[in-house]
Amino acid sequence: MNVWLQFGICAAVILYSGSRLSIYGDAIAEKTGLGRNWIGLVLLATVTSLPELITGISSVTFNDLPDMAVSGTVGSCMFNMMVIALLDVLSKNRPVSHVVHDGHMLSCGFGIILLGLVAIDIGFGKYFPILTALNSIDPTSILFIAVYFLAMRLIYDYEKVRLNEVAGELGEASQHGKLSLRKCGLLFLLNSIVIVVAACFLPGLGESIAKQTGWGESFIGSSFIAITTSLPEITVSFTAARLGSFDMAVANLLGSNLFNVAILAVTDFCYVKAPLLRSVSDVNASTAICAMIALAVVVVGLTFRSEKKFWFLAGDAIAICVVYVIANTILFLSH
Repeated sequence: MNVWLQFGICAAVILYSGSRLSIYGDAIAEKTGLGRNWIGLVLLATVTSLPELITGISSVTFNDLPDMAVSGTVGSCMFNMMVIALLDVLSKNRPVSHVVHDGHMLSCGFGIILLGLVAIDIGFGKYFPILTALNSIDPTSILFIAVYFLAMRLIYDYEKVRLNEVAGELGEASQHGKLSLRKCGLLFLLNSIVIVVAACFLPGLGESIAKQTGWGESFIGSSFIAITTSLPEITVSFTAARLGSFDMAVANLLGSNLFNVAILAVTDFCYVKAPLLRSVSDVNASTAICAMIALAVVVVGLTFRSEKKFWFLAGDAIAICVVYVIANTILFLSH
């Protein structure tokens, strides 16, 4: 079967099962009494990042493609920022940065910190010592996990007063009354397995595409793999935005960025040859830096809170699109 057709099938499977996975995850949260704002920031972000996790692990364990693992995960962070920009299309006459609350700057700040650590480790990690007790594990990976949990704690403390308000955006009535908790759990598990299986094929398909086209692994990872594994985020965020819950959509995407860096730590634990970020091309640092710039643009947008758009996109959304194009141009020219 043609490699592009196989890639398309995997993308379609992840898109469908990712959307169902998010629905059942939300149903489980509703039936167990968890707030929907926390769902957007943590549960949905974790659930929709499942393809990145599986793809990253399978890239280093089954295919020995550390560059694909890192570029796909960091590229997903950059693509998530692109999705935030595209949400402007659904926000009618006002920019997304004007309709969401400025508390998202806390998530942006932690995202910049984590991606900055990623860029430093890729570019200068070879000069850092490796703790012999950790063997091939990068000490920075432990820092990623610590910062991630610190971020979750501080963001939760900041947001808990808004839980009822944000949950009310989708209505107080039950959205999943016909589904039992047991059925939701089984369907959640089933779609999780489907996504895991589909995601395991992506690194091998990406390597085949790289060989056929002559494009580099980093470019393939940051474009095709990153976009495909981000399909669940796209589905969840655009669905929430169409329902008017832009805060949940943005929280999902920013939360996914934080979780993606934690994924790099997990992938590093699975890569036994050497510290992961010290084994990849330096060009991957440019993607992390571009994602940091995009996050900084979001902070500017949330601070300035423009009420106008240029046609159908706001100025901050256009800036994020430009940064995304620059990031992929750098990767393409460097292969």
